[in-house]
Amino acid sequence: MANDGETHSNVLSHDICINLFTERDHRNPKSMDEKNFTKVKEFILLGFTADLGLQRVLFFIFLIIYVMGLLGNITLISLICTDSRLHIPMYFFIGNLSFLDLWYPSVYAPQILMTCISDDKSISFASCLCQFFFSAGLACSECYLLAAMAYDRYAAISSPLLYSQAMSPRLCASLVAASYIGGFVNSTIITSETFTLSFCGNIIDDFFCDLPPLVKLACEVKDSYQAVQYFILASNIMAPTVLILASYLFIMAAILKIHSAEGRLKAFSTCGSHLTAVTLYYGTLLFIYSRPSTSYALERDKVVSVFYTVVIPMLNPLIYSFRNKDVKDTLKKMLARIKFS
Repeated sequence: MANDGETHSNVLSHDICINLFTERDHRNPKSMDEKNFTKVKEFILLGFTADLGLQRVLFFIFLIIYVMGLLGNITLISLICTDSRLHIPMYFFIGNLSFLDLWYPSVYAPQILMTCISDDKSISFASCLCQFFFSAGLACSECYLLAAMAYDRYAAISSPLLYSQAMSPRLCASLVAASYIGGFVNSTIITSETFTLSFCGNIIDDFFCDLPPLVKLACEVKDSYQAVQYFILASNIMAPTVLILASYLFIMAAILKIHSAEGRLKAFSTCGSHLTAVTLYYGTLLFIYSRPSTSYALERDKVVSVFYTVVIPMLNPLIYSFRNKDVKDTLKKMLARIKFS
């Protein structure tokens, strides 16, 4: 009963803080600067709910999803590394996607789990910055990597006999390296611009340090910052989306040149996993980040954020394993060896 009382008091204090910030800012927009509220040392993450019982339920749900995602991606990487039949460009890209999906939820999950079970909802300014930087870098890298995988599928379908030459190991390594470099360069830009904003509060109505709730806390968002946001959106979401759409237009044109219906179906099935992963990932990112800040609805956006930060990294290994005969055969052999030993 004492713990429930403490939790209830913490929730009330958070609500009172929110009301105080709202009323003070309404009376005098400049009062935050006068009282030096812009030098934030820590943020308070409100998470999903103040209900203690529901927090515990969410803790176990997120823990199960996170562990399943880790096991799935580690297993897929192990299968690709150990089976020589999977040492082809397509699986090289899938392995790197699993590598990103291995680390991407790990940036968020520990903080989400702590927010669900701990009375202390605070996160230091430096920790928030690091979380933002790595999450943005991994997310942007995945955008570029999915675009590179679309080009890989185009090369495989348009010139199957020359596929190994067209997608040489050097080219594959260069595309993956460019994805990582481009992702973290863009992350450096948006992180430096975001964390030099003046914040008129420190209560984040979310479960991690994400761009929309941080912008909501900014005392003033200048046109120059808006321009940086548009640049990041264009270079990391719009540009890869255009490349993916162009690749699939060429893929469709190549498939239509195949005379047999069976050949067309087989060619298109090789793109099914990638197309599913792209639709899930880009659909949620475009929903969250392609809208103006005035249309943010944090309660709704929190649910969507969970999907692309935790759920999709768990789904990708399932998408690429259940739809792929080679991966399933390799998994069966690995399980047979484990059972025999």
